[in-house]
Amino acid sequence: MIVPETFFTVSEELWLFFISCAAGAVFGIYYDIFRVLRLTVPHHGFFVFLEDVIFLSSYALFLSAFASAEARGELRAYYAFGGILGFILYYFTIGRFVMRFMSKIIGIIKISITAIVKPAKFIMGKFVGITKKAVKSNKNTSHPLQTDREI
Repeated sequence: MIVPETFFTVSEELWLFFISCAAGAVFGIYYDIFRVLRLTVPHHGFFVFLEDVIFLSSYALFLSAFASAEARGELRAYYAFGGILGFILYYFTIGRFVMRFMSKIIGIIKISITAIVKPAKFIMGKFVGITKKAVKSNKNTSHPLQTDREI
């Protein structure tokens, strides 16, 4: 009778730990998407809370899927620890450079948009002012549609 394995070897556990560390780094990249969104569109603290709930829920979903697919359904604390460790390593190393780069890019884009929007607002203001004057002067005059009623 062949008995299936009921435990992981040390090398298998170490491999699962490294996979969870790599997944934590991937979740660091995923979190950077939320950070860039916060830089570009400032929003209320409630929406930041919702973003964090979405992030943590997706990590919890990943963790349960990882345990089911890779670890024979065994959820171990070191999977979560490896994910957190990978996230922290990414966040404080590569994530810092990514966010500096993205904040500079976003700053350049905001300056460019401001350089386009201000003249456009000025031109539109002049156009709207002219059309308001034309409409105001034309309101007092009456133009009958029919001049001859015996058509």
